[in-house]
Amino acid sequence: MAGVRSSTVDGMLRRSARRVPERTAVRYAERSWTYRELDEAVTAAARLLLGEGLRPGDRVGSYGHNSDAYLIGFLACARAGLVHVPVNHHLTGDDLRYIVEQSGSSLVLTDPALAHELPAGAPALPLRDAADGLLARLDRLRTDPSALAALPPLGDVDGESLVQLLYTSGTTALPKGAMMTHRALVHEYVSAITALHLTESDRPLHSLPLYHSAQMHVFLLPYLAVGAENTILDAPAADTIFELVGAGRADSLFAPPTVWIGLSHHPDFAARDLTGLRKAYYGASIMPVPVLERLRGRLPDLAFYNCFGQSEIGPLATVLGPDEHEGRMDSCGRPVLFVEARVVDEEGRDVPDGTPGEVVYRSPQLCEGYWEKPEETAAAFRDGWFRSGDLAVRDPDGYLTVVDRVKDVINSGGVLVASRQVEDVLYEHPKVAEVAVIGLPDDRWIEVVTAVVVPKSDAGDLDEQELIAAARTRLPAFKTPKRVVLVPELPRNASGKILKRELRDRLGRRRDRRA
Repeated sequence: MAGVRSSTVDGMLRRSARRVPERTAVRYAERSWTYRELDEAVTAAARLLLGEGLRPGDRVGSYGHNSDAYLIGFLACARAGLVHVPVNHHLTGDDLRYIVEQSGSSLVLTDPALAHELPAGAPALPLRDAADGLLARLDRLRTDPSALAALPPLGDVDGESLVQLLYTSGTTALPKGAMMTHRALVHEYVSAITALHLTESDRPLHSLPLYHSAQMHVFLLPYLAVGAENTILDAPAADTIFELVGAGRADSLFAPPTVWIGLSHHPDFAARDLTGLRKAYYGASIMPVPVLERLRGRLPDLAFYNCFGQSEIGPLATVLGPDEHEGRMDSCGRPVLFVEARVVDEEGRDVPDGTPGEVVYRSPQLCEGYWEKPEETAAAFRDGWFRSGDLAVRDPDGYLTVVDRVKDVINSGGVLVASRQVEDVLYEHPKVAEVAVIGLPDDRWIEVVTAVVVPKSDAGDLDEQELIAAARTRLPAFKTPKRVVLVPELPRNASGKILKRELRDRLGRRRDRRA
């Protein structure tokens, strides 16, 4: 009976395959899959995984670059009742070993070019580009029905069972595996479809890493659920994006602010015909208002959506729609369909509108807790609400504006400073390409407001005092940076989040050495 009532991640694909079987579901490089072909491949791949000796509930790591094979591997795990563990393909050494071992992965799906990075003794199965890889084995099964019949059959998968461990990005601590059920992700897909106006007529590009929850669970899987034609790219290369949009093969794109900044600075941005782009989604980190204004000025008919959330909630929590930007460009919007949010103080009491507080959530999209971390789970889930760690203000209409991560707020002389306002002011300087504002230890001020700045390539000599003086005309003294550090680039994870913890550690050590 559980299978009759359950809704699963792979079930979203099955329904689309029955509704629009011959429509193209996914394109990657030179390959394409109709919905029927993709659904059949997922079933065969699920049985192949069970044929490797895996049992429902076993964890399966996935350590590969974007590809159709990566998608099939995830959906096959879902259909077989296995728990998929996406791993950042940039991780190596101890960082990679930590996730593989902490998750207890029995098998790792990987690209052959990455297999040598895996911990010694970790069982691996190539996803593609190998004679014994997943795609090659699927090709052989198509021509040998008897081999498919010999594989273990599939059983029912309950919607309450785990389908994925989404490891947090680790911007403030070691990554934790958020335990996501089928039920939680299906709720999140419906929230995404509703809030982001995803339709079967859209032609989305998926260029960010599929191991990251935003690209996979806010866009690719919801778009498969509605029956759209999807194109997977290896990376968000500006030339490729411009070409596909100009040729009418893509009309919607999700990217973090760092990618949108790069696209807007590209030499061809002003000249290429991008009128075919209808929907622009941004998220994963705060979009500087000056950058958003520049994009909207170049593409006035483009519908912009701000997507905000975190891995633990699937990850979409709030959306600011295209008709909601006017007058609130720095807002992340209001909670999506299946999310309830409050803004509270340290004791969990609601704070007045306009007062900063921590955002807490209640939602069927939320994870079940952190894999084998009961203390961290108890700390995050308190009094029936999930503590997000994000500091925000709420306006009387229910719109949230995130001002910082709770752990990123700067204590300067006993006064709390949110970095967002300082960053927006510095982004308006014509010589600044990117900026991150952090607090560094200081004997007098406790923490000193420090701006870490990437100059524009054509900025020439950028004077630190010039930036401080410009900021002083817009900010009160206690918010004005007392230090400016010029760097060639900012450290960030693959989702585009700037790693402020790494900046604090790196620059803090430099200060200690000087002392």
